[in-house]
Amino acid sequence: MKWLGRGLLALVLLLLGAYLFLRTPDSDPAAMRAKYGGAPSQFVDLGNGLKVHVRDEGPRGAPVIVMLHGSNDDLHTWDPWAAQLSQTFRVIRFDQIGHGLTGPEPHGDYSPKAFVDTIDQVTAKLGVSKFALAGNSMGGANALHYALAHGDKLTALVLLDAGGGPQLSKTPGNIGFKIARTPVVNQLMLTVTPRSLIEKSLHQSVWNQSVVTPAMIDRFWELLRYPGNRQATFTRFQQGWVTIDKGQLASLKMPVLIMWGAHDSLIAPATAQWFVEAIPGSQLIVYPDSGHMPQQEVATLSASDLANWLADKRATVGVPTKPV
Repeated sequence: MKWLGRGLLALVLLLLGAYLFLRTPDSDPAAMRAKYGGAPSQFVDLGNGLKVHVRDEGPRGAPVIVMLHGSNDDLHTWDPWAAQLSQTFRVIRFDQIGHGLTGPEPHGDYSPKAFVDTIDQVTAKLGVSKFALAGNSMGGANALHYALAHGDKLTALVLLDAGGGPQLSKTPGNIGFKIARTPVVNQLMLTVTPRSLIEKSLHQSVWNQSVVTPAMIDRFWELLRYPGNRQATFTRFQQGWVTIDKGQLASLKMPVLIMWGAHDSLIAPATAQWFVEAIPGSQLIVYPDSGHMPQQEVATLSASDLANWLADKRATVGVPTKPV
């Protein structure tokens, strides 16, 4: 029995040592703000302890496009689009609650309404009352919820490999999201999220592998570990996949453009077709050289397609703005 006790103690010590070795602490907020929050970033105070990391670029008075990133991503995913579109549009993008330098929602609320309210508060603070809204993945689902709640404020809606629809066919997924959905194991992600895990997840999410650079991997890894963001991820994944009622989508009145990667390993292209059928008058563009992130993988082409579509629809309007 003495040897058994010693063996169990050794095993416990081994597991503890492995945990301490693999443990990845939170990143330093000041260092992260210095690295990812420089000009033209600003931090918009929404009250109740929530300051949202925002970038607002382009001519004031120009047509406005607001961009929402996907799960565990941040506003920098739109860098290529912002560089291209801010010549003729006012481009607003921000880290959504539980992401990037915005960090956790003060009350731990990651319901669709909380995301919708944040969009409404940020745009109001920036003096914008009419705008086109684009969203990728989780951001697409949030854009849909916003369109249903505040459709009168939108001049257009753009969905890039968006959530909010059904998972119509099985997809390979990525290892990070699989772990996040696995009970018990997902709790380890609160303290153990090695960089190699993020790297593999990103490679599994895109078709154009060239976009997965060391800088991109570092950004995802470091900002996931921004204090409170890992807990936010855990909370969001506990809520499960939410499909918006098809009948609700039929009520959308604004022009809708759906952009999808033909090789999306997270949300199958069949979902894009479901959206086309659900939203009257919507248009679909499928990119044969893209996976889950067209704004990165086919950045120049997708941004040009959006600009041309908006010009054709005459969907956006310029809005007088006021400083924050």
